[in-house]
Amino acid sequence: MPEPLPDAGRHRTMLFTRRRTTPRTARNFIVATLTEWGETSRLDDVRLCASELVTNAVLHGAPVDRLVLVRVESLDAQLRIEVHDSGEKTPTQRVPEESAVDGRGLLIVSTTADGWGVRERTGPGKCVWAAFNRNTGPQGDTT
Repeated sequence: MPEPLPDAGRHRTMLFTRRRTTPRTARNFIVATLTEWGETSRLDDVRLCASELVTNAVLHGAPVDRLVLVRVESLDAQLRIEVHDSGEKTPTQRVPEESAVDGRGLLIVSTTADGWGVRERTGPGKCVWAAFNRNTGPQGDTT
């Protein structure tokens, strides 16, 4: 396990194969990491958003036979998760029809996390991230 750099926070990264069970396995990795670090104040929010972001990477981002990289960070002011995949399609938040059975993932992330976005990465693909301020509810509400 890598040691954190001084004042740089902690991070842990893991690669996952693209399969149906990847969201659950990645979610368990994130929960175990944050629990080990004693970072449980926003655990339910992080778990929910991780599930949505990894599911999107598996269903829409990572091509067949490619990997999904998940990174969890504990920084001074916030927790952050990143999901990297090699797909070229940029995810966009949409408002699905009321009767639609899918299409709500990024809407859930945008209302649960304190911030989220998409950035390019070196090589093919993108990184989709979500950030969570410590000891607050979604969008900065104190609870």
